[in-house]
Amino acid sequence: MFSPQGPSLRELAVQALSSVERGYDLLAPKFDHTPFRTPDSVLTAVASALARTGPYDDGLDLCCGTGAGAEVLADVCRRSVTGVDFSAGMLEVARRRVKAGEGRAGKPRVDWVRADARALPFGPAFDLVVSFGAFGHFLRRELPGLFAQVHSVLRPGGSFAFPVVAPPRPASLGYWMLLGFDAVMRVRNAVWRPQFVMYYRAFRLGEVRSELARAGLEVELRALPEFGRRRDGSPRVRMIVARRPD
Repeated sequence: MFSPQGPSLRELAVQALSSVERGYDLLAPKFDHTPFRTPDSVLTAVASALARTGPYDDGLDLCCGTGAGAEVLADVCRRSVTGVDFSAGMLEVARRRVKAGEGRAGKPRVDWVRADARALPFGPAFDLVVSFGAFGHFLRRELPGLFAQVHSVLRPGGSFAFPVVAPPRPASLGYWMLLGFDAVMRVRNAVWRPQFVMYYRAFRLGEVRSELARAGLEVELRALPEFGRRRDGSPRVRMIVARRPD
């Protein structure tokens, strides 16, 4: 699961016993060498899907981590890209990555902002908001506030887009691995402080669609054809596009 450049078991244990913010500060230098980073195949598929509906002027990568999503935005936004995260360590890695790629003609300006996604320091400044792999860090009761924040930073007609992988079947090994991981995290959070919120099975498509609609966003599901379909014909990976009405 981890490359030789990734974190050691001891480093992961220290991270898991920290807060979410402190844990990601510690993990940041090696985060891109872990399975927690969104795969390039998903990033590329989302970029292709967004390119077919763009272009956009200004984009926001919500919970940007080390900046992989910001690179997707840089391909579809004409004017500016902003990455926001509450981990200073992750933002520092993101700054170095983008600095290494500076000087490309025609690319938008990129800025980094340290802030909590539940209290975004922006007005309606963006045509496009994306997020990759961050929603397991929010409890179900926090989703209405989170989506209200997204609504508030979108311009009329702007879109909030993110990929959703179909959940594994109950008979599969993946299902029981995720169930076991969530169970371990719940026990950890019951007996240890500070909490480390990271639940892979808490972000359910039906609930998410309802909460997006409650936030005033018009929701559309788009299959990402690069990943094919399951035996029942349903897409393996979808992109949710939640649009703020004009």
